[in-house]
Amino acid sequence: MKAAIVTATGNTPLYGDFNMPITNAGEELISVRAAALSNLTKSRASGSHYSSTGVFPAVAGTDGVGLTQDGRRVYFAMPEAPFGALAEFCPINSRRCVEIPDSLDDITAAAIANPGMSAWAALVERAHLVAGETVLINGATGTAGRIAVQLAKHLGAAKVIATGRNVEELEEVKQLGADVVIPFTLDVPHPSGAEDYEKALKQVFASGIDVVIDYLWGESAKTVIVAIAKTVDDAPVRFVHVGGASRKENIELPGAALRSSAIMLMGSGVGSVFDAVQPARLKIATTVVPLSKVEDVWDKATGKPRLVFTIG
Repeated sequence: MKAAIVTATGNTPLYGDFNMPITNAGEELISVRAAALSNLTKSRASGSHYSSTGVFPAVAGTDGVGLTQDGRRVYFAMPEAPFGALAEFCPINSRRCVEIPDSLDDITAAAIANPGMSAWAALVERAHLVAGETVLINGATGTAGRIAVQLAKHLGAAKVIATGRNVEELEEVKQLGADVVIPFTLDVPHPSGAEDYEKALKQVFASGIDVVIDYLWGESAKTVIVAIAKTVDDAPVRFVHVGGASRKENIELPGAALRSSAIMLMGSGVGSVFDAVQPARLKIATTVVPLSKVEDVWDKATGKPRLVFTIG
């Protein structure tokens, strides 16, 4: 079968022939139709993700959309090495398959699954968002952040605050439903950036904040937590950490920030979002390319718009 094959740690996948998989008991053999290029897919292929197995050669791809052998259209995730989603066929544990509504096309399902499920899990399963609450999306200009803004409004948030580095992209997020946008600069050439960001946050927090969904971590997350501690002193604020787009895993968080306010810190994984795509009119920008072009586009892909490979 044709597949995107990783030959060694750090190598760009090559388009070529790979052994046809044989399914074991409890597995489905998926005829793959579409698969998105997510950060998880790239980091696993590069060997930098903690779940990377180091087995080579291997097929890239952590999730996708396809047909089971009995004709059901499903989203599937986390196949076992050496097989992956970026191939004509992929074996997968049947418990890792979710049927897709007929109203949702393959490309949208493949593109929205990873960022959409993380946003759904954070808002619904971890934060337990209640209609009428105020939500801050820290890092709202990324693909997942944009989905989170839309989902928060769909779920009844009274106010959605969106933050990010790019002012132009924040204006785009405003069109997706954000009520307030706060740009920030926390780079070394701008030492006052954290102070300015904290001041802007405290101004909006003065009228209340209930939930924070964080896609960045690093200095921006620390600033948000400190601003909450200095502003909010009644109801607990649920702070859900989802991703580390800032690429700074460790922060120095002052203990006083936690002692002086009721902040609930928690992490989040994935959930199900497919049934909400149509009612919430969720939008995600995509670029569609055939799998045969994987070598040309792999290193150039930025995640915006979401790159989706078509297969077969």
